[in-house]
Amino acid sequence: MEESINREQKPLDLQRECVSLQSVIRESFPGRCQDIRMYSPLTLAYVGDAIYDLIIRTMVVERGNRPVNELHRLSIKYVSANAQAQMAQALEGSFTEEEQAVYRRGRNSKPHTTAKNASVQDYLRATGFEAVLGWLYLRDDMKRILELVRNGIEAAGHLP
Repeated sequence: MEESINREQKPLDLQRECVSLQSVIRESFPGRCQDIRMYSPLTLAYVGDAIYDLIIRTMVVERGNRPVNELHRLSIKYVSANAQAQMAQALEGSFTEEEQAVYRRGRNSKPHTTAKNASVQDYLRATGFEAVLGWLYLRDDMKRILELVRNGIEAAGHLP
């Protein structure tokens, strides 16, 4: 007998209460609690890159089951340094004061690598954007992350 998945139904664990991914991860893999203000902007960008990638991959997969190479091709237009730089520029005016400070720290960082197909300036803007997303994730503010990503995609004209 086939089981159908009802998209309106939340997974069993989340059905009873709203639980964040971060809280589940921290519970499963306890570590020491650190002040996120002490993280380097590149560490924040490292986390933000992963969160952003997960959001984009989820968005692309939700648009239909396709061969992996096609999913990758569709994702590239969102995850490139150029696309993220466009989003960051479009969002700068809507960042809170704290987000603006994190963005500046990320944008002014000294990464040890650069993107193959982006200018240094675009790469640094993308790093700043990822730093904001990482900072928000570590603050457990997925609602704000999703708002920024959606607004950034719309403002940069990348919505499918």
